[in-house]
Amino acid sequence: MKEIMAIIRINMMNKTKKALADAGIPSFTATGNVAGRGKGKVDFKILQGAEAGYEEAISQLGIGPRLVPKRLLIVAVPDKLVQTVVQTIIETNQTGQSGDGKIFVSPLLEATRVRTGETGDQVLDE
Repeated sequence: MKEIMAIIRINMMNKTKKALADAGIPSFTATGNVAGRGKGKVDFKILQGAEAGYEEAISQLGIGPRLVPKRLLIVAVPDKLVQTVVQTIIETNQTGQSGDGKIFVSPLLEATRVRTGETGDQVLDE
């Protein structure tokens, strides 16, 4: 089993959800209030909004190094589906521009379905 964490642009969330479902991966967890930055520059649309005086844009910039709002997806899958998930996320989110995101794949030692007590790969969607 593997856990795949993907950090993507906010505006790519719906497209990514659909692409994962179409690839046979209907289950995942998403969080909406994450922010970070890579080597790239800050999102200029947010900077322009802050310069125009929009409170939401100003609050996203914060103090210090500029952080860009993103979405975090977490997908737990059997080993045989890792490449499908990774490729789907890349194909859906790749624009060639800085800020397209990152994908991290980690081993997942155990999974348990709370409702039934089942463990292992059988609790994951296939």
